[in-house]
Amino acid sequence: MIRSLQDILVITDMDNTLLTPEAGIPQVNQDTIRLFCMLGGRFTIATGRTAVSAGRHLTSLPLSAPAILYGGGAIYDFEKHRWIQKFLLPVSVAKQAAMDVMAKFPGVGVEVMTEDGGICIVRANEYTYRHTVHEHLAYRMAPIETMSGGWHKVLFACSAETLQKIEAFLAERSYPGVYFIATNRNYFEIMPEGVTKGSALRFLCESLGIPRENTIAIGDYYNDIELMQTAGYAVAMGNAPLEVQHVACAVTGHCLDGGVAQVLYALIRKFS
Repeated sequence: MIRSLQDILVITDMDNTLLTPEAGIPQVNQDTIRLFCMLGGRFTIATGRTAVSAGRHLTSLPLSAPAILYGGGAIYDFEKHRWIQKFLLPVSVAKQAAMDVMAKFPGVGVEVMTEDGGICIVRANEYTYRHTVHEHLAYRMAPIETMSGGWHKVLFACSAETLQKIEAFLAERSYPGVYFIATNRNYFEIMPEGVTKGSALRFLCESLGIPRENTIAIGDYYNDIELMQTAGYAVAMGNAPLEVQHVACAVTGHCLDGGVAQVLYALIRKFS
């Protein structure tokens, strides 16, 4: 039961929810997050980004709970600078799936998020270029056959039309220990089986002693649906696809209109 802001954990997606890579976090979101946390509310993020990529936007914001990164593949405490949980792909399986896609679709861009926190581009295209430039990401380049070490996830970057073809291609094949998910209209990812933003939220609630019914999740895309279904209350962005809006309890404003701030301010008015 929620009696005050201190009972609440708000967890929000980043891209096209809290911010856009081009415009950053709207000032109204920044101001309202600070107010929400100052009054006792707990706030954090659930994103597919790495710690470096996410952290670049969080230097001036209070996170009062550990963050979910890599789409649920890791939980990181930015305040204490320590990893709480990590999951990795079965590399041999993920590598085979990536190589199968690269052989079938010569134009697809491929990025690997590695255990050391880095990004390796194994095939560049216009979409990997936009990804790294818009988010100011450091990366290295290497053939996928020569890569060693653990992998958090693999990202395919391509047109929406090609993405649909890749999805259909992989659906006809079996790759034990992994699953595939679209994270926006141009990105399609290989993730460890059973690892999602929703599973990470369940772990986070247990470790912090927060009832899941006291959590509020905000998202904008299909990969946020399980997070939204896991939380006690779900809010979809106004810019979310209708299928995502339909699984939410409420719909807020668009990303750059401060949709996250609207949710937080409503909670402030109700519980403080």
